[in-house]
Amino acid sequence: MKISYNWLQQFLKIDWPAEQTGELLTDLGLEIEGIESFQSIKGGLQGIVVGEVLTCEQHPNADRLKVTTVNIGNDSPLQIVCGAPNVAKGQKVPVATIGTTLYTPEGEAWKIKKGKIRGEESHGMICAEDELGLGASHDGIMVLEPDTKVGTLASDLFDVENDQVFEIGLTPNRADAMSHFGVARDLKAGLLQKEINTELITPSVSAFHVENRTLKIDIDVKDKTLAPRYCGVTISGLKVEDSPLWLQNRLKAIGLAPKNNVVDVTNYVLHELGQPLHAFDATKITGNKVIVKTLPKGTKFTTLDEVERELHEEDLMICDAEKPMCIAGVFGGIDSGVTESTTSIFLESAYFNPVSIRKTAKRHAMNTDASFRFERGIDPNITEYALKRAALLIQEIAGGDITSDLLDFYPNKIEDFQVRMSFDSAKKLIGEEIPKETIKSILTSLDIKVNNVTEAGLGLTVPAYRNDVQREADIIEEILRVYGYNNIKTTEKLNASISNTSKFEDYKLQNVIGNQLTSQGFFEMLSNSLTTPKYIELSEQLKDEHNVEMLNPLSNDLSVMRQSLLFSGLEAVSYNINRKRDNLKLYEFGKTYHNYKDSREEYKRLSIFLTGNKNSLRWNAPIQKSDFFYLKGIVNSTLERLGLDKHQVSPIKNDVFSEGISLSLGKTKLVDFGIINKKVLKHFGISQEVLFAEFNWDNIIDLVQHQDIKFKDIPKYPEVRRDFALLLDENIKFEDIDKIAMQTEKHLLKDVDLFDVYQGKNLPKGKKSYAVSFTIQDEKKTLTDKQIDKIMNKLQANFEKQLGAELR
Repeated sequence: MKISYNWLQQFLKIDWPAEQTGELLTDLGLEIEGIESFQSIKGGLQGIVVGEVLTCEQHPNADRLKVTTVNIGNDSPLQIVCGAPNVAKGQKVPVATIGTTLYTPEGEAWKIKKGKIRGEESHGMICAEDELGLGASHDGIMVLEPDTKVGTLASDLFDVENDQVFEIGLTPNRADAMSHFGVARDLKAGLLQKEINTELITPSVSAFHVENRTLKIDIDVKDKTLAPRYCGVTISGLKVEDSPLWLQNRLKAIGLAPKNNVVDVTNYVLHELGQPLHAFDATKITGNKVIVKTLPKGTKFTTLDEVERELHEEDLMICDAEKPMCIAGVFGGIDSGVTESTTSIFLESAYFNPVSIRKTAKRHAMNTDASFRFERGIDPNITEYALKRAALLIQEIAGGDITSDLLDFYPNKIEDFQVRMSFDSAKKLIGEEIPKETIKSILTSLDIKVNNVTEAGLGLTVPAYRNDVQREADIIEEILRVYGYNNIKTTEKLNASISNTSKFEDYKLQNVIGNQLTSQGFFEMLSNSLTTPKYIELSEQLKDEHNVEMLNPLSNDLSVMRQSLLFSGLEAVSYNINRKRDNLKLYEFGKTYHNYKDSREEYKRLSIFLTGNKNSLRWNAPIQKSDFFYLKGIVNSTLERLGLDKHQVSPIKNDVFSEGISLSLGKTKLVDFGIINKKVLKHFGISQEVLFAEFNWDNIIDLVQHQDIKFKDIPKYPEVRRDFALLLDENIKFEDIDKIAMQTEKHLLKDVDLFDVYQGKNLPKGKKSYAVSFTIQDEKKTLTDKQIDKIMNKLQANFEKQLGAELR
């Protein structure tokens, strides 16, 4: 936000350098990001002097050029070649001397140099209006009044305004400082702490009065919730033309292009007082009636930028008896604005619901100076005052009469905030005790009324325009920023406390698993908890009624909290694949949110995504795709690291996974994982296989804390490995083999592993071959061949009996 220092000094009479004022504003929380110089005439007319044309002769070598001699007050006149058709002897003219920098209308600089033009020397330049930035005319040189003194500096002759412009990085909560008046109000409070008591000068509106009542326009506000306050007045007999230079310079200084005197006044008051206004051509208001209401969804409306927009049923509109004229608080319509032919206007000043304006501006992707202020919350009690201020300014520079009573629709006054502040709370939060009188002085300087004072604290009334100050902590923050953060002393003693935390703290376990996954080649990601409600359609497991909806969403695509980490993760997968990153290993710790009938719940999750190749391209290693079993290994190693390796397995049957498994410990679910359904992937434009695992992190945290860690000596005696090649029915799983083997020999059998699977040629139809290894060990002695053979025979017999297996 840009703030003109000259404009600011209209409210406060201070003569500080701009840099010093900027430092104080930064200390007050209005951070100055930069200070720029502004000149109403680029270059400030430096090097331009008044000269008198002594002679004017035809150029000997050019029909359209003249050779002149010009007296600029020096010992000898200058010879200047001039191509202007109106140059003549005896004229007083502006002369750019050698070394002067002039600027084109586009802002490009060029320097006057000594030179020859068609063989004749030229020692300067006689200037036209546009070459000096004093106008747009280029028909000829600028001719000054005959009594103008030769040698006078043009900067003394013409009013060149020099200004310093602050660029303030305004935070969203400081709606009260969205104007020069608001910044001046804050600056006054800061100056008071430096024992500089200055008066805050506000423009007077006492001259406002109704000349006649010849143009009455009625106001009908249909929705007092969306438009709590609406004011209007008519002005007739005005003349629309260019604004005076002082007004144009004010607007140019803050980066606004002047339009005409009426529109410029509305912009001026907006940046002066923070109150947006809008002027309608009164002759274009059908039925002499202004109606504030919403319109049916799909209604077409063309705005000032000549774009036809389709209205939403919640968009608040300013209408006449037949048609919409303006999107309230956002943008005017093309058919009701002020033009050069306008002679009477209806001037609007209002307070609109901030949430409504924000939603409308977002829906139509419009960000105007008016919407910027309305959606953050303006002062509801300045509406009438700003309207009178604008009406008087329009009368001053455009003429006309006030031709109606000022109508003010304000059925329910917006009340100020009542806050109680404890001195003890202030001391605790600030870290230092500020004198009570200083606290009261600061609050009073911020327009916060002290209702009552006790030994314990203060009863306060906060003005309605400070919508960011509604709690005790907010009051203390206001005291601290005005008192000065730099004035709070820091102690020389450094205090630190050591807390005894459990090794099972959430963040510690996250670090353990995060480090393990990272070492396995995974990258951690962080996705948005806000998502679109449309993802509910991709899974029957998610219910629309379980969505946690945002009250004031940034957009329709970010209007609910996610119920699963799957879809936000797939967005990241799709984004990477579309940028040629096909091999992905991603994980995320995040929360899901659920709106149940009796409560709202949030759960911690760990998600894992795999797609593409397991390893990078290497000359000495074959490429391997990430598959279901690779994901299973990652899941198992994660659970083993947490000491949760004794879990039960069950298949998953839902529309998210085409193949999936659920692991649980007793009745507590640990993780679901598998291959994502192609239908879900198609929605994100993903054509390659994606594997997904979602851990119930809350359950894992709870279980890990109850897991006992047991230690034992490393066995001194060797282990023995024996292998079976088993011919089995194709529907038998390795899990069945592992389960039977462990039940057969519970003490000496340490491990069962599948190292080869074969199906096809030379095997009976419906059969497959499993090559299974068995690791046997006695931790107290060396096993004999007889013991080993006995175990293997028992395993063979049970496999044959329970699975119908045959040894190959």
